[in-house]
Amino acid sequence: MELPRGLVQPIHGASTLADRMRLLRQKPLTIWLTGLPGAGKSTIASELERQLVSQGLACYVLDGDSIRHGLGSDLDFSQQGRHENIRRVAHVAQLMNDAGLIVITALISPMQADRAMARDIVGAGNFIETYLSAPFAICARRDPKGLYAKALAGEIASFTGVSAPYEVPLDPDLVIDTATLTPSESVADIVAYLRENCLALLA
Repeated sequence: MELPRGLVQPIHGASTLADRMRLLRQKPLTIWLTGLPGAGKSTIASELERQLVSQGLACYVLDGDSIRHGLGSDLDFSQQGRHENIRRVAHVAQLMNDAGLIVITALISPMQADRAMARDIVGAGNFIETYLSAPFAICARRDPKGLYAKALAGEIASFTGVSAPYEVPLDPDLVIDTATLTPSESVADIVAYLRENCLALLA
């Protein structure tokens, strides 16, 4: 028999976040990459993870496509489905932050309210909303997965930027112009921001 929600309380282990931070020698963060399809989220997340790991930092990428194969495999791409997907990812990111890890999410997360929800779940002090800025025309021209062409042909419903909206972040922590910067340059800018604002132990 399930207990009423109000009677279910979180269980905390014997070690604390401070213990894990001392062990890992890092501040846990969630770097939330958002942008149109084709803006470079997955590419930049992967390279950012590689660079941080090479500098001795423990981090992990939560990529939207991978999440949809497991944690979000039961969800559609309706507004409600997207909202629930982001809610789940934010809770996973929060748990991973509590473990002391740096999390990099690569999700379109098109709605301002959903990104605000994610910030609330993760905690504002650990959340870095990073807008990968690239206009529709450039993203559609890149079209690495051929999805824009299918969406414009009416073969994909609720495709962000074509048949579903994308709300540009109003006040992101960081803006990366992926229309003009290469992936390597984009990652360099993110790492520079982290060094200056977040990761005192990042050499």
